[in-house]
This record gives sequence, C-alpha cells and structure tokens, in this order.
Amino acid sequence: MTDDGFRRINVFFYGLFMDEALLREKGIDPGNRRVAFVDNFRLTIGARATLVPREGDRVYGVLFSLTQREVDALYSESSVSAYRPESVLARLNDGNVIQALCFNLPAPPSTEERNTEYASKLREVATRIGLPPDYVSSIN
Repeated sequence: MTDDGFRRINVFFYGLFMDEALLREKGIDPGNRRVAFVDNFRLTIGARATLVPREGDRVYGVLFSLTQREVDALYSESSVSAYRPESVLARLNDGNVIQALCFNLPAPPSTEERNTEYASKLREVATRIGLPPDYVSSIN
C-alpha cells in the first residue's frame, strides 16, 4: 500500500492523549497500545504538558499506532497545533526499543502557566493505565 495516510506509525503519548477513550472521541482509532518510556526527558506542565530534554530523567507514556491522517487531524486542533514532531526511542518493559514520533512544544512552558487541573487529570489517566506509582506521584 502506498503512503497515502493509511500506513500506521508509532506515536508516543505522555499527556492526556494517553487516554484511548479521548482519542476515540476525536475520531482517532488508536491501535497496538503499549506502555513505554523515553529516557533523558522530563515532563513539564504549563498550560499543557510537554517534554524537555534532561539527562538522566525518564517519562512514561503510551505508544499507539495511528495513521498519518489521524496524526495530522489530531495535531491540527488549535489547542495542540503548536506542538512539533520529533523522533524518540521508546522503550517497552520487555526491553524492546521502538522508534516513534513524539509531539512537543518548541519551547518549554513558563512556570507561571502551570495548569493544576491538567496535572490532576493527567495523574488520573496515568493511574488508570497503570504507569508506575512513583512516576504518577511525580506529576505536578
């Protein structure tokens, strides 16, 4: 099949898009759900979440397979249109490493923008999908 938007690609989600039900509400059909982590990044929450490089840190999240059309549709929404894709190596608990897209803000958010409601929702999602308790408690 040609790459006309139907080929599935791996996307690493670390924010509220880890919630499969939320993606489905947006018309996205996420496939092949896998809990994973990326090293040398830290989660930062401003108005929304983003990852910033930080040696020695680790961020947990979920890998989903989406079509390019789904990715384009998801990140065309005004609330996330500033996010830009970058390649990351996501590690699964079984030791496998998978190259994936990860969407981040081009600059870290201001600490004055911190959204405590978003952080609370993110902790709820992270708990529900089974991310490590120590990691969940660090989300603030």
